[in-house]
Amino acid sequence: MLKIGCHLSSAKGFYAMGKDALSIGANTFQFFTRNPRGSKAKEIDPNDAAALRDLAKQEGISHILAHAPYTLNACSADPKVREFAHMVMQDDMQRMEYLPGSYYNFHPGSHTGQGEEVGIALIAEVLNAILTPEQTTTVLLETMAGKGTEVGCTFSQLRQIIDQVSLEDKMGVCLDTCHVYDAGYDLVNDLDGVLTQFDKEIGLSRLKAIHLNDSMNPFRSHKDRHQKIGEGSLGLSAMERIINHPVLRNLPFYLETPNELPGYAKEIALLRSLYHEKQE
Repeated sequence: MLKIGCHLSSAKGFYAMGKDALSIGANTFQFFTRNPRGSKAKEIDPNDAAALRDLAKQEGISHILAHAPYTLNACSADPKVREFAHMVMQDDMQRMEYLPGSYYNFHPGSHTGQGEEVGIALIAEVLNAILTPEQTTTVLLETMAGKGTEVGCTFSQLRQIIDQVSLEDKMGVCLDTCHVYDAGYDLVNDLDGVLTQFDKEIGLSRLKAIHLNDSMNPFRSHKDRHQKIGEGSLGLSAMERIINHPVLRNLPFYLETPNELPGYAKEIALLRSLYHEKQE
């Protein structure tokens, strides 16, 4: 069965997100842990979290993915910005234990002129400070498009971060289709080659989730503008190949396309119609 969902608003709480996911035909979902452009986090209601856990068990919702706010930059040249990233991520790790066994995704950050090597070391430093052996959450590095001084636009950079993390068993990767295509990995014409390269440089066992997004920009543009499924430079045929690829088809897919719930429902229905169940 295709494991697919989208990004949902957490404003109404955990249980409401679960109900919203089910209403659009999703069996997983992603949400921001707090204000995506700020730092404030809504206080967690333990009963609400328990209600989502019960609903998820009853309805087959799994692989819930939390997304860190965009304001984090664990490799900034500004120590105060790095400390903010440390503080938020440490708090998020504690909050995530209300949903045991989930994923937590974040953008590695921008080295702001310090250089790739320094940026990688600073990201690993924050991860080493926040990860604990007891946590049930797997932290995912997101593949980036390569804007400006972004770190994480190559598989090699992501592997270097993981290699410097002591508790690397708590680490994984979320591959964003828009980002990697914009970064120069040709998912349209050489999907097998991209996955072979990922396996060589990171290891496919580290690939835990897919952000399934089309792109408003052309190949190797180093932009980050998501488009609706089938309406961008990747196209619908590439999306069909991605969700059915033997290496990817059993991973959870999360839509971050420019949509509201009705639009997501249409995309989910479209993708389910393109999924080859007989391969199960």
